[in-house]
Amino acid sequence: MKRRELAAGLTLAPDKDIRAHGAGKMLGVNEMRIERKFTEAGKSAYDAIAFRTATSEIRNPDGSVVFRLADIHVPEQFSQVAADILAQKYFRKAGVPKALKKVEENNVPSWLWRSEADTAALAKLPKDEQYGSETDARQVFDRLAGTWTYWGWKGGYFTSEEDALTFRDELAYMLATQRVAPNSPQWFNTGLHWAYGIDGPGQGHFYVDPFTGKLVKSKSAYEHPQPHACFIQSVEDDLVNEGGIMDLWVREARLFKYGSGTGSNFSSLRGEGEKLSGGGKSSGLMSFLKIGDRAAGAIKSGGTTRRAAKMVVVDIDHPDIEAYIDWKVKEEQKVAALVTGSKIVAKHLKAIMKACVNCEADNDACYDPKQNPALKREIKAAKASLVPENYVQRVIQFARQGYKDMEFKTYDTDWDSEAYLTVAGQNSNNSVSIKDDFLRAVERDDVWNLTARKDGKVVKTLKARDLWESISYAAWASADPGLHFNTTMNDWHTSPAAGPIRASNPCSEYMFLDDTACNLASLNLMMFKDPATGSIDIAAYEHAVRLWTVVLEISVMMAQFPSKRIAELSYEYRTLGLGYANIGGLLMSSGIPYDSRKAAPSPAR
Repeated sequence: MKRRELAAGLTLAPDKDIRAHGAGKMLGVNEMRIERKFTEAGKSAYDAIAFRTATSEIRNPDGSVVFRLADIHVPEQFSQVAADILAQKYFRKAGVPKALKKVEENNVPSWLWRSEADTAALAKLPKDEQYGSETDARQVFDRLAGTWTYWGWKGGYFTSEEDALTFRDELAYMLATQRVAPNSPQWFNTGLHWAYGIDGPGQGHFYVDPFTGKLVKSKSAYEHPQPHACFIQSVEDDLVNEGGIMDLWVREARLFKYGSGTGSNFSSLRGEGEKLSGGGKSSGLMSFLKIGDRAAGAIKSGGTTRRAAKMVVVDIDHPDIEAYIDWKVKEEQKVAALVTGSKIVAKHLKAIMKACVNCEADNDACYDPKQNPALKREIKAAKASLVPENYVQRVIQFARQGYKDMEFKTYDTDWDSEAYLTVAGQNSNNSVSIKDDFLRAVERDDVWNLTARKDGKVVKTLKARDLWESISYAAWASADPGLHFNTTMNDWHTSPAAGPIRASNPCSEYMFLDDTACNLASLNLMMFKDPATGSIDIAAYEHAVRLWTVVLEISVMMAQFPSKRIAELSYEYRTLGLGYANIGGLLMSSGIPYDSRKAAPSPAR
């Protein structure tokens, strides 16, 4: 049997029946030998890594503590920012047992057995000390690397136990030295069941059993984790059925809860005023987008410390496209009105109160503008600034009752302030999907038709350049909408026979079929730079690429998904995303200008 050498990290050989046993056989191999690049056999993956004790905390502007975790252990090379991210975002904050026991499994090496709470040992501890938080970075690295190796072993990815052990050690080392990092949902979810026995009831997810090929509804929240960060979901013009509008909000909730992001093209939804089958008229695209925005804002993504990762895409010929383009512009104007108006009103009401309180006239003369010149002056100024009359009178009544001061809520422009929480459209990235025919219409100064969703009839005709100007102004005024160049996206489509690309994930690095998902990892280029020569260690980089491609492949096998369709298509297409980070740092540390020939990739030949 002739062997095919992939790199210094892996050695693969063909198998006569690649689907005979284990998901690893789907790689088309019957053996995968993994070599050590960073670690030594018989030694801990962390043997050559120094660790330090740190404290992480978040404070409000007034100095009050929001979050604090002391005496955590992180690699010495971790900056305070890196330690904070690990502690505040990725440490499991609750439910980690202080005592664990192994769960024996046949055909799995003992060092790979999963763990669960040792209830007998925990019973000897005070109740409030039985469970807690992860406090050591090694706990996180071990649960990730261990879980990937556990699933890889069960899936038949390794030739021998030694290969599996090498795989685990190499991954743990690369995590601890910041050479590679997976996407956030891996940190959040992967390994909680394997490392600690943490679990909960199923949340409506599905997965394809890698050993039977059958679609299964998850009964567990974490046995099959949700490690994918990037989702593209379809939405049909249906109110309550599976695959429809309200079903999308439920699917999005499953994703946001576990830290993932999602994007959808909403162009199938009827525009405002289009006929419904029951004889009524549609409330329009925007009414539903506002519901989705509120739902996302309530759930958020990855907990309460960041906004929901959500992409909304609408085609340029949708009947409601003008309202969609202007959506965030108008909401930003509402914020400006709230902020400015609240401060103006507060200023005048306090002045009216002061005029009443500082008056020394007898009886009720202080509260009568005809007898109190200062009060008359302030009322006049307030009316000139359009302060509502009822507020003016209310302040005078308060003063009459003996109050000396009053409080009127004011707002600010902080993105997490109540002003922004009050308005819509703040929980998504919005994009307009355009094709080349629209761009040509702009070039020629032609007209552009907006068409009904059901019958394709023209509902409005306008100048293409006017619509283009609206997009440009909105992007300048509110930073949205962005653009999806749909023709180009589909020109680069790798699976066009399966359907078009209609949307992307929130950051748009993943563009593929509707109802698919992608899990990602990034290699930190700076950590592959040789300090002595200033060049990239290509052998180490290739080694990392190959091992982490296997990690992402294993993650598809072990993952659960928010719908049947996504589980099936993600399992079938096995979409992965392995990229690199810190190219800017690499260029700067090498003294290479961004715009130089040396920084630019070589032209295609």
